[in-house]
Amino acid sequence: MKKRLLALMMAAVFAMSLTACGSSGSGSDTESNTAETDSTASEDASAEETADSGEKKVLRVAMECAYAPYNWTQPEDSNGAVAISGSSDYANGYDVMMAKHIAEAIGYDLEIVKLDWDSLVPAVQSGTVDCAIAGQSITSERLEMVDFTEPYYYATIVTLVKEDSPYADAQGVADLAGASCTSQLGTIWYDVCLPQIQDADIQAAQESAPAMLVALESGRVDLVVTDMPTGTAATVAYPDLKLLDFAGSDDDFEVSEEEINIGISVQKGNTELLDAMNSVLSQMTVDDFNSMMDEAISVQPLSE
Repeated sequence: MKKRLLALMMAAVFAMSLTACGSSGSGSDTESNTAETDSTASEDASAEETADSGEKKVLRVAMECAYAPYNWTQPEDSNGAVAISGSSDYANGYDVMMAKHIAEAIGYDLEIVKLDWDSLVPAVQSGTVDCAIAGQSITSERLEMVDFTEPYYYATIVTLVKEDSPYADAQGVADLAGASCTSQLGTIWYDVCLPQIQDADIQAAQESAPAMLVALESGRVDLVVTDMPTGTAATVAYPDLKLLDFAGSDDDFEVSEEEINIGISVQKGNTELLDAMNSVLSQMTVDDFNSMMDEAISVQPLSE
């Protein structure tokens, strides 16, 4: 009897031992599965975050990087300059400031692409860049090739001469008669304004705004015609230059509003980007534009 009772007790203990081992094993598997699930979820979340980060669009903006105060090239990133794609240099100026403001507002990263003036429109047309923010007038000719945002600056036409020039006291376009002159290639200054000067000796157009200013500073021409921001910046870089502004007089250069309104060009049909940019610009005032331009002029380098 005792032997039988002892055998029953031993069997019970053995069964309990098996149950305990089974419970322990089952719990371990559950914890392992939970850990694996948590790990997988964490990895999925991390991958999703990476994907989201990788999907952030880049706004590729073209400009000359040689047209102060709209844009220029500098060797370092001072004053908020942005690296130029494929270069060790940086771009800054009004156009860069505007590009940064727009890119941030629409949630894009920004990339600055340096191109010659004549390459800007073709690059936008081909989609090589998303847009050009480069001091371009919204002309009918350009509108046949690209679309434009609402103006992001309103420019006025001015004349630059040397302070000791015989034209330094000119009060209107008529007083510039017979002057030798030039301006930048492919601009309304050269194509529209210079021909309005009676008997003007119009020299070959210059490839860039700095080249235009060098032609004047070196004495190769008597005057150049440009816009107010470029003229104002030029008098800072070259203190011996004088700015002539005929605005409000009866003898100013005759230009249309489309020729002095400065816009951002985008590829035709790219309404998504066009609408996004216009939405940002609609929140800005003329005072905002002028304040930003004043800042650009204040930090421009003295020479390009």
